[in-house]
Amino acid sequence: MDKKREGNNYNGVGVVFEDHFPAMVEKLGAEGFIDELCKGFELLMDSHNQMITFTSLKNNAAALGFEDDDDDELLRSMLEEGDLDGDGCLNQMEFCVLMLRLSPNLMDHATDILFHDFD
Repeated sequence: MDKKREGNNYNGVGVVFEDHFPAMVEKLGAEGFIDELCKGFELLMDSHNQMITFTSLKNNAAALGFEDDDDDELLRSMLEEGDLDGDGCLNQMEFCVLMLRLSPNLMDHATDILFHDFD
């Protein structure tokens, strides 16, 4: 997702994400899309503990478009948002769930497909 510095808030931090996931699902199919999410997780994770930590996220921040020290709050918010088990890190499942939750257009697209199949 591309980051823009205008508009909505993400946990109180002014950031908008441009949602490209629906187009990716359409192009790659569901299985291919999940494979790409897993590759994204592997790029961001700490290779020692196989988890995304604040440090591993911070080390990859420039590649994600976060280059300022002010972005630390946003990075911490992202970890908190996705951390379902409270360990302060994201495992692969938590990362994938977070990415899907952050894509309202993907959820809308899935709903459209589901209801279209029942018509």
